[in-house]
Amino acid sequence: MEPLRIGVLGCAGIARRRMLPAFRACPGTELVAIASRDGRRARETAAEAGCEPVHGYAELLARPDIDAVYVPLPAALHERWVRAALEAGKHVLGEKPLTTDPAATAALAALAASSGLALRENVMFVHHSQHAAVRHLVADGAIGEVRAFRAAFTVPRLPDGDIRYDPALGGGALWDTGVYPVRAALHFLGEDLDVVGATLVRGGPGRAVDTAGAALLRDAAGVGAQLTFGLDHAYRSGYELWGSTGVLTVDRAFTPPAGMPPRVRLERGAATTEIDLPADDQVLRTVADFADAARTGAALDTAVLRQAALLERIRGSASPG
Repeated sequence: MEPLRIGVLGCAGIARRRMLPAFRACPGTELVAIASRDGRRARETAAEAGCEPVHGYAELLARPDIDAVYVPLPAALHERWVRAALEAGKHVLGEKPLTTDPAATAALAALAASSGLALRENVMFVHHSQHAAVRHLVADGAIGEVRAFRAAFTVPRLPDGDIRYDPALGGGALWDTGVYPVRAALHFLGEDLDVVGATLVRGGPGRAVDTAGAALLRDAAGVGAQLTFGLDHAYRSGYELWGSTGVLTVDRAFTPPAGMPPRVRLERGAATTEIDLPADDQVLRTVADFADAARTGAALDTAVLRQAALLERIRGSASPG
């Protein structure tokens, strides 16, 4: 079976650090070219990655030797270039969030489906095997009936001038770190979630975007999800599932290193059990899933559409912090 030939639109840090190595390592993909509007940057990044440089995004989309593209551009540019890639007949792996507008996300999903193309959003943690293990524990009754969910993803203050502080580029904590706890709630509680309340807090001078936020969601049965996210915090990346008889806790939940064996903590009464799990590479798993979707024509996960709607509801209902 021939590998899926990949082109990359942009030289973002996540592409250089994580995705380009994964495209090279995955047996189902071949990294062919990387494009930038800055020819020098394209040459430098392509030399590091061992692929061809392309000056300009449209020029890469026009190449017949590219089957699929990865789009790690700023969030505000996703809709334009994901659409352009689909219209050029390419499968697309778009960085999260796929767009900053749920209607646009739905339109892209419809375009991909009508064109027989795979469209994926690069939320990688859902592919890590530790979360399947947690689901199995819950299904087996390890914590009884689920009563509540809590998740947080916060990172330390970013350098001034970082694109995540630029509202014109789709910056802000909700679009950057908020995606993770929202998606985790969908992953464990299901898609029948609604927003009860939310708050977004803007940062200091030069930070005209939300730098912190929190949201309370609930499902139809009344199970609540407390979510926290931010760009100016001590690092936190984890979630807890509270049940009628126990609690499951996962730390380093969203961006675990590939070589780090995860550990899940189960508390039942006075007893605490540490469950060691095998290390896993969620980046490589994400790339492999994308390659499989391109071969099979799998539809976009409906959780992506529900996530987009919830993010919009959080922003719309947020009280100023």
